[in-house]
Amino acid sequence: MKKKSASIISGIIIGILVVIFLVNPNSVDKDLLSETFVVDAVYFENEGYVEITFNDKSQKTRTATLEILGLPESFQKIFNESQFVERIPFSTVPKYGWKSHPLTIVIDHDDLGKIGIKTEIHPHGTSPPEIIYSHP
Repeated sequence: MKKKSASIISGIIIGILVVIFLVNPNSVDKDLLSETFVVDAVYFENEGYVEITFNDKSQKTRTATLEILGLPESFQKIFNESQFVERIPFSTVPKYGWKSHPLTIVIDHDDLGKIGIKTEIHPHGTSPPEIIYSHP
């Protein structure tokens, strides 16, 4: 009898967890966001800068806050438009690679609310890394 009760309780708990993960209000529609937002951060070694591009195809971004983490002096800039290109001087590749300086953009969007985007800088001529979307 105890095994049957334990099985039922375990089944209920697993069912609840499945529902929570499938109906999570904080989940993001990665396909929609990747179709809406175009983001890239390319390091041009010969020129000595990183070029960050952002484009909201829906043109409904109110503000976009760009930040590069892990720098000795923090870099943050706020844009009040749906697209921008920003060049930031980098004389060399960071000692621990580009993963040590992730790039984040927090977007205030008319339809989608607050959206967080995280990616990495990559050298010119290489494939862009994965983009991670979230609700901050």
